[in-house]
Amino acid sequence: MTEPADNTDDNTDSTSAPHRHAIAFVFVTVLLDMIGFGIIMPVLPSLIMEITGEPLSTAAYYSGFLLTAYAALQFLVAPVLGALSDRFGRRPVLLVSLAAYAVNYLIAGFATTLLWLFVGRIMTGLTGATHATANALIADVSPPEKRAQNFGLIGMAFGVGFIIGPALGGLLGEINLRLPFFAAAGLAAVNVVYGSLLLPETLPPSQRRAFQWRRANPFGAIARLASFPSLAALAVVMFIYNIGHHVYPSIWAFFTIERFAWSNYQVGLSLACVGIIMAVVQGGLIRLIIPRLGLARTALLGFVGSALAFAGHAFAYTVPMLGLWLIFSGFTGLIGPAVQGIMSNKVPQNEQGELQGVLASLSSVAAIIGPLTMTQLFARFTDDQGLYFAGAPFVAASLLSLGAMVLFAVRSRDALLAPVPRSAN
Repeated sequence: MTEPADNTDDNTDSTSAPHRHAIAFVFVTVLLDMIGFGIIMPVLPSLIMEITGEPLSTAAYYSGFLLTAYAALQFLVAPVLGALSDRFGRRPVLLVSLAAYAVNYLIAGFATTLLWLFVGRIMTGLTGATHATANALIADVSPPEKRAQNFGLIGMAFGVGFIIGPALGGLLGEINLRLPFFAAAGLAAVNVVYGSLLLPETLPPSQRRAFQWRRANPFGAIARLASFPSLAALAVVMFIYNIGHHVYPSIWAFFTIERFAWSNYQVGLSLACVGIIMAVVQGGLIRLIIPRLGLARTALLGFVGSALAFAGHAFAYTVPMLGLWLIFSGFTGLIGPAVQGIMSNKVPQNEQGELQGVLASLSSVAAIIGPLTMTQLFARFTDDQGLYFAGAPFVAASLLSLGAMVLFAVRSRDALLAPVPRSAN
């Protein structure tokens, strides 16, 4: 990477019609993608138990490896796809990735063995460029001072997707456990058609660069990040935090079934509530908080809220208490856009794809470690062979958030102590 040049390229004019269409498409793309992902979460524990004939704790054990298979492949491929988007543009890479999702959900829907579930997850990991490329596209069309807010739009799409997807998945899962997978495949196919018709290219030919394998190598890309101490430290912060944050997708359904005996539909509704909270925070509150607190203070507020919310989940033994901590967990939605905004502002436009690919690779490593850690903790503390405590994964997640917060505070000390600009008051 090279230090960003100070320029005012026309491509940063986010008020132009093509750029508004690009941002709108990214929002809808991530929205439909997260509906497709969220729609299967409520039924995954029941489907694994049906296929394997094993109890819930063992199903959680298998689920961890399913999630890890996806993350391992994405770790290897994400920098390649990010670099390809810097060479050929965001549009073709994004559309190919979206098309693959439709096929992958069909494979999972027809799976009759655990092996075929693994095949579907591996194929999804091989083409999992949607989020990294979408982030690069957002960086293409956003001026530096607006990037964090526009990254927050992607977070809002995640939230809205988690409102619709899990609720719909829980409802469809009550009819048939496989129906949510077929619905997800249909949504992915619609997304491909939408993108083919309306997605503009946001990286002009003059800003593209030759594809180089040394840049696309996931280990080499991470090593290059280390040459920028400020970026490397922030990347480690997000890496530590993301390990803990994977407690939600890997454990939530198993945890609520175990502690509260919830049905698929109840699990889906609870995840929909998480989506509502995230949509409010990342689509609305973050645009009020960042101008007033700045990126660094906003991120620190998110870390504090995250650590408290995870600990609260661990010791919530009633549904009202669980609901209270779900509301509090909305602070976690501040972390990603704020830290990503800080990092994105440190690199030029023609390296945004590489940066997002590197961040996606680090996120994938966290997604390898996180689900395995959380599912093994859950299996270990619910298998009736020792100390029983279903909330153990949330305690681990809280400790990881605290560690990330301390490192962030140390590395961002100057920004945290700087006075708030008068324009923010």
